[in-house]
Amino acid sequence: MATGGSPSPPGVPRHTNRLINEKSPYLLQHAHNPVDWYPWGQEAFDKAKKENKVIFLSVGYSTCHWCHVMEEESFKSKEIGEIMNKHFVCIKVDREERPDVDRVYMTFVQATSGGGGWPMSVWLTPDLKPFAGGTYFPPEDRFHRVGFRTVLLRIAEQWKENKDALLESSHRILEALRQTSEIRAQGQESPPPSKEVMDTCFQQLSRSYDEDYGGFSQAPKFPTPVNLNFMFTYWALHQTTPEGARALQMALHTLKMMAHGGIHDHIGQGFHRYSTDQHWHVPHFEKMLYDQGQLAAVYSRAFQISGDKFFADVAHDILLYVSRDLSDQAGGFYSAEDADSYPTTTSKEKREGAFCVWEAKELQALLPDPVEGATEGTTLGDVFMHHYGVKENGNVDPMQDPHEELKGKNVLIARSSPELTAARFGLEPGRLDALLQECRHRLCTARAQRPRPHLDSKMLAAWNGLMISGFAQAGAALAEQGYVQRAAQAAAFLRTHLFDPDSGRLLRSCYRGKDNSVEKSAVPIQGFLEDYVFVIQALFDLYEASLEQDWLEWALHLQHMQDKLFWDPKGFAYFSSEAGDPSVLLRLKGDQDGAEPTANSVTVTNLLRAACYSGHMDWVEKAGQILAAFSERLKKIPIALPEMARATAIFHQTLKQVVICGDPQGEDTKEMLHCVRSVFSPNKVLMLADGDSAGFLYRQLPFLASLERKDGKATAYLCSNFTCSLPVTSAQELRGMLSP
Repeated sequence: MATGGSPSPPGVPRHTNRLINEKSPYLLQHAHNPVDWYPWGQEAFDKAKKENKVIFLSVGYSTCHWCHVMEEESFKSKEIGEIMNKHFVCIKVDREERPDVDRVYMTFVQATSGGGGWPMSVWLTPDLKPFAGGTYFPPEDRFHRVGFRTVLLRIAEQWKENKDALLESSHRILEALRQTSEIRAQGQESPPPSKEVMDTCFQQLSRSYDEDYGGFSQAPKFPTPVNLNFMFTYWALHQTTPEGARALQMALHTLKMMAHGGIHDHIGQGFHRYSTDQHWHVPHFEKMLYDQGQLAAVYSRAFQISGDKFFADVAHDILLYVSRDLSDQAGGFYSAEDADSYPTTTSKEKREGAFCVWEAKELQALLPDPVEGATEGTTLGDVFMHHYGVKENGNVDPMQDPHEELKGKNVLIARSSPELTAARFGLEPGRLDALLQECRHRLCTARAQRPRPHLDSKMLAAWNGLMISGFAQAGAALAEQGYVQRAAQAAAFLRTHLFDPDSGRLLRSCYRGKDNSVEKSAVPIQGFLEDYVFVIQALFDLYEASLEQDWLEWALHLQHMQDKLFWDPKGFAYFSSEAGDPSVLLRLKGDQDGAEPTANSVTVTNLLRAACYSGHMDWVEKAGQILAAFSERLKKIPIALPEMARATAIFHQTLKQVVICGDPQGEDTKEMLHCVRSVFSPNKVLMLADGDSAGFLYRQLPFLASLERKDGKATAYLCSNFTCSLPVTSAQELRGMLSP
C-alpha cells in the first residue's frame, strides 16, 4: 500500500501506507514513510505466512526521541524502505497501546542483548517467535556499531540460507523465556516477613542514595516515585529511630533537588521524564502523564508529613500544567508531550528541548527593567539569570549534549537559595519571590510564541488512573476541593469512554478526534491488568477524597472483573494480559517497579482496601498469595519492588478502618475529615457512615449500623477487622490515634 511514483506536489506526502487508518499518534507519525508498514494484526501475520517472510517488528511511542531519530535516518530513506519491503513484513506497534506485545519482545531483547529501550527492533519468524533484536540502529555501519541496512541484508540472507536453524533457534529461545519469566508461589509458601523485607529494601536504597543531589542513582536519574513512597512508609513505621529519620531526609531532599533542577520546568510547570546527569540539570525533555500523576501525589504527601509549603507549591505547579496542557475538554488526560520541537516557526529541523531552553541574550532582552532597591544597575535579567544558573555561553555540559542541540543554550536550574540571591543584589528576601514570579510570567508569554512540541493526545485508562489519584490525593491533603472535582470529572470520563457497561470491562485507549470529539479505534483494545489496577486505586483515592459511594461500588466491580480476567489460580498473582490472544506468546507477570509501579505491587494494597470496604476476606488471602509468589525476590532484591515491599508492611500491619459517623455537611464532620486527611498514615482507609442504611457501604458492611454519633456530635471510630475502638469526638484525640 506504500505508494511512490512521480514527484508529489509540494506539501503532499510522496508515500502513504496503511497506518493512515490508525488512531495512535505514534502510528500516524509513520503513515507517510516509504516502508509498507502494517499495524499489529492478522493481516500482517497472514502475509508473512503466505509469503514465507520474516516479520520486522518496530516498537516505540510518539514522544520518544530516539524513535524520531531512527525514523528520520532509516524509515524515511527510500533505499532502506525498499530493502524492508522486499525482504520483510514490517509491523509498527505503539508500546503504550499494546504493552502486552511490547513486554514479550522486550523480555527477549533484554535477555539476549543485556539491555533494552525504544525504539525496539525485533525480527520474528512468521509464527511470531523472535530470533534477533536490538534497539536503535544507525542507518549505516559506524565505529563499533553495525548499521540497520547491514542487519536487514544479513538477516534476509540468513533466512534464505539457514531458515531451519533460525526456526529451531527461535523455538529454543521462546521456551527458555517461558521458563525464566515464570513467577509462582512454591508449594505452601507464605508471605515474607515484613520487617526483613522493609529493612533490606531500606538498606539497598540507602546504599544507592546520592547524598549530595538526592535520588537513588548517579546518572541518568529518574524521579522514581515508588522509591519515595517506600521511604515515607518506612519513616511512618520507624518515626522514633535514626533509620526512620534518614528515610524521611532522603525522600524530602530528593524532592527538593528535583524541584530545583532542570528536570522541573520552571516556566511551563510539570516535570520532564528524567535527568541525563547526576544533578537533575539537563533532562530528556518529554513530559509523561504517569510522572505528573505520581509526583503530584508524592509532593502532596511530602507536605502532609513536613508541613513545608514548598512541597504543596510544587504539587500545585504540576496540577496546573496538567489542567492546562494535558487535559481534554471531555475530562480525560492526554499521554505526553514530546522532547523535540522546531526552534522557530521557520525551522526545518526539530531539536530536543528547543521549546524549553534559553540564550542569555534572549533573557536580557526580555527582562531589561531596572530593579528598584537593588544594587545600582541591577536588572530583572541579572537577578533571574543568577538565580537560575544562566551563563553567557550556555550552561549545558557538552558531555550531556552529544549532538550539540543545546550549544549556547541554558536549561534553568535554581542554583542559589532565595536568601543568597536576595543578599547578592541587596534585596529584601520577601521581594525576591515576586520578582522571580514576574520574570517567569514574562518568559512564559514569550515561550508561547515558539512552536509547541507534539502532543500525544491518546488517552489511556491506566495513566488516567494515576492522574486521577494525583488530583484526588492532592485535593485531600491540600484541602483543595477543585482538585477533587477534577478527579471526579476524569473518572466520569473513564466510565463514559473507556468502560463497556455491557461486558463490565475496561478498554485500554481512546483518542482526541476531529473537532475535539473522543474516538475509539475500529476494534477497541481491551484493558490490561495495569488499566484495572491503576483505575481501581484511583477510585479508592477518589472515594476517600469525595466520599461519593458510587466510585467505591465501581471499584469493587472492577476488582471482581480483574480477578476473573487475570488471576493465576495455579501460581498465584495476576498475569499482565488476559488469556486467549494467540498473537501474544507469553503471559507475563511484571516483576519490577520502575517509572510506574508494576501492577501486582499496587494491587496488593488495592485488595486490602477492597476487603476493608466490602468485608470480602478472600481478597486479603489473594494479597497474601501475591506476596508469596514474589517472596524470593522480595527477600533478596526488594529494591526492584519497593512498592510491593511497602505493601508487605501494610499486609502484616492490617489496615485501620477510620469510620466517621456524621452529617457530611456538618462543620464537626468536616473538621474530623480534615484531621484524617492531613495526617500521613499509610495503613488506613477512610469511610463516612452518614446514617443512610440503604447506602452501598451499609449493605457491604453491616457492622456500620451499630456505630452512632456520641452526644449528637461527629464521632470517629478506629476499626481493625471490623472490630472498633471506643468513640472519639475530638479531632486532636483522633490525630493521636492515627499515628502508625
